[in-house]
Amino acid sequence: QVQLVESGGGSVQAGGSLNLTCRYSGFTDTNYCMGWFRQEPGKEREPVAGIDSDGRVNYADSVKGRFTAAKDNTKNTLYLQMNSLKPEDTAMYYCAAGGYCYFRPGSDTDLPRTLGYWGQGTQVTVSS
Repeated sequence: QVQLVESGGGSVQAGGSLNLTCRYSGFTDTNYCMGWFRQEPGKEREPVAGIDSDGRVNYADSVKGRFTAAKDNTKNTLYLQMNSLKPEDTAMYYCAAGGYCYFRPGSDTDLPRTLGYWGQGTQVTVSS
């Protein structure tokens, strides 16, 4: 049974930092495509960062230079370090995984759009 459980969300002031974690279990392969997504009320869910099946990491333009995604297969954990947070980063954050994806060589814009397994989400609120 596949499970993903996020933690680490909270409320911070603009300019602050948060580190989200996503513990995953039940996968038969450590090379699944994985990603972090976020969703504001009334808006579509959008990808924030993705890790492809070769371990390449890409980011949405809105978070480049501020967020860092990483995966530790020895701990079955996906991380999202978020620095220099802005009020517009306020959203519910989800980790997701499933299938295999390969970002195009040299591309920093490829991101997973739909994945099969999702966590329950963790709220991030950034105040000005």
